[in-house]
Amino acid sequence: MRFNTRNQPYFKFLKKINLGCLKSIFFISSLLYFCIYFFYNIEQISFDIDFKRNGINLSLSFLFCVLSIYLNAYAWKYIVKWFGKEFKSNNLVSFYVLTNILKYVPGGIWHFVERFNFIKKISNTQIALYSTLIEPYFMLSGSFLLASLGLIFSPIYFFLIFPLVFLNRKLIYLVLERIGALKGKVFKVLRLPNSKGQFEERINVVSFFPSRALFLEIGFVLSKFIGFYICLNSFYTSNTLNIIFLLVIFSLSWSIGLVVPAAPGGVGVFEACLLLFVGKSIPEHIILISLVYFRVISTSADLLLSLPFLIRKVSKKI
Repeated sequence: MRFNTRNQPYFKFLKKINLGCLKSIFFISSLLYFCIYFFYNIEQISFDIDFKRNGINLSLSFLFCVLSIYLNAYAWKYIVKWFGKEFKSNNLVSFYVLTNILKYVPGGIWHFVERFNFIKKISNTQIALYSTLIEPYFMLSGSFLLASLGLIFSPIYFFLIFPLVFLNRKLIYLVLERIGALKGKVFKVLRLPNSKGQFEERINVVSFFPSRALFLEIGFVLSKFIGFYICLNSFYTSNTLNIIFLLVIFSLSWSIGLVVPAAPGGVGVFEACLLLFVGKSIPEHIILISLVYFRVISTSADLLLSLPFLIRKVSKKI
């Protein structure tokens, strides 16, 4: 029996919904939520810090943010290798690190474009396209797997393991097809077709499950979390923090920031979600200060590592 969905009123309504507009509304609402919290607690907030006492902690936080970028870059290298392209040098890792700052550029696709063009020169169009598109899904799967530790609090967290089901040779194109639909702007900018025939013809997936790439993405999120946790402990010396609880809400907040394209680098969305999820477990002014410092530290890590790329780009325009 086939169901005709075309004439169903609710399906017509769903088709009319502009997802891009909803994501923008969510992004703006998150920024407002964070700003309201910030100004509500502004009398208690102080960004003065004793660098003699906390300088080492903040430096460690910065180093873990740098480590996370390199783990992310190596994960991308193994994604490309999983799609059938072998690399003997670390040029791929270096280029990923150099272009990471572009995720903060409005539009949310320019790091994809640069990486696509780089892979295309040394491989084929399909490997360049699909290895670039699928990387955020690997990050999301790794982050959700960490968030699934929330099983100790509620069985509903079990469903966060679900994205891993599709990370295999048999089902990966279904993921790519869906991402392609969501990232239609990428196809438009690159002027590329998207078909299963081209995928099967030009992509040679080398193993059933991409374990190395996934473990590196888990390491990426963990390094980010450790950087945040060190930053938080610089301002909050209480020993009552539940590290598993913090890891779960950090992973969930970071994931939501990742899937909202209107939020460059998850700015605003990550912070608002973490504020919402942490509730009254940590004093509001402490979590606000920690989030601001962590954002500055993580963005500074991106900027520092991408500086040679930015200088080269600017010099070409002058």
